[in-house]
Amino acid sequence: MNSSQIPHFDYIFTGTGLASLMTVYKMILSGKFADKSILFLDKDAKKTNDRTWCFWEKEESAWNSIVSKKWDSALFANADFNRDLALKPYQYNQIHGLDFYNFVFDEISKHQNITFLNEKVTDINELETHVFVGTEENRYTCHYLFNSIYTKAFAERQNKYPVLQQHFVGWFVKTENEVFNPEQVTFMDFSVEQRGNTRFMYVLPISKTEALVEYTLFSEKLLKKEEYENEIESYLTKLGAGNYEILEKEEGSIPMTCYPFWEKNTKRVLNIGTAGGWTKASTGYTFKNSDKKSSELIQFLQNDTSTPLSMTLFHKKSRFWFYDLLLLDILHRNNELGSSIFSSLFKTGNPKLIFKFLDEDTTFFEDVKVILKCPKIPFIKALFRVIFLSNKSN
Repeated sequence: MNSSQIPHFDYIFTGTGLASLMTVYKMILSGKFADKSILFLDKDAKKTNDRTWCFWEKEESAWNSIVSKKWDSALFANADFNRDLALKPYQYNQIHGLDFYNFVFDEISKHQNITFLNEKVTDINELETHVFVGTEENRYTCHYLFNSIYTKAFAERQNKYPVLQQHFVGWFVKTENEVFNPEQVTFMDFSVEQRGNTRFMYVLPISKTEALVEYTLFSEKLLKKEEYENEIESYLTKLGAGNYEILEKEEGSIPMTCYPFWEKNTKRVLNIGTAGGWTKASTGYTFKNSDKKSSELIQFLQNDTSTPLSMTLFHKKSRFWFYDLLLLDILHRNNELGSSIFSSLFKTGNPKLIFKFLDEDTTFFEDVKVILKCPKIPFIKALFRVIFLSNKSN
């Protein structure tokens, strides 16, 4: 196949994860990209319910029709106290992965300018006038490429920025006894043994006898699968669940790092999603951040007027990146402090303000009110370490 026979597109998305699908869906909604040819490339056909996304929202979003459950209340707990968190004006929303994929792909199927091919990407090569993309089967070119294929070596083969994982195993269970409160999500329950780490249970109840129960860690090392599952079994026993049936299982590991993935962006290639640093580094939450970033990307692309875009101009670092770096520095050095940090924050903090802060929507004065709830000494030490690191690198 010579170069003139290679199929050419305006935009190619390598990987059809959350960020890619959100971005193309918003391209469709905008009505500004109907004349652009768009290609999705992914080895995964997205036909399974492989994950659950949650996010908090004050108003109905573009995804409201596929939200499977909403909660107005959350529980925070540790070994010493429980606190009910009234979330209003926020609601905590749940979306099943397969519902999201079906929703977006159904819309994509209505537009002839968008193509999905179930092919594994093997090569990306940027040239002066276009980007070359190779798969195991074919070759393609495009003006601009959006890459969501995560390369973990970028973050893990460096020492400047700490890298933790939010790793978890979850069971969707149906229990013999009524042990869940379907009106309240368990946001974090640190009453489980910490064993020198940051470990908690996360529960999304659907009814009094049905819930997704996840054992979650913020730490460097993953556990053997039976360790997660043993903890879930123990937790269900403690709740008094009685006999139960496991209806579904899910597991995952989300990188938590302030590594500047955006420095890998080039003139024609933009890294998006986890590959672009779109995951909230301090919590591992992905859905809300991707929702924001994809909207910003659509606006960025629409500003393309007389001069060609440079994808290096998209990212802007904020003060929230710095706050996340402080927390990750602490948890990287003293992973056992996670429970005390989050407990200090939620024990007396205003839930509305905390969620606003985690959404990166607060003013600097509001930031200070939240940060002052946290243990002072670890953050002061982290502040000096990060400042020293910054000065040393300049």
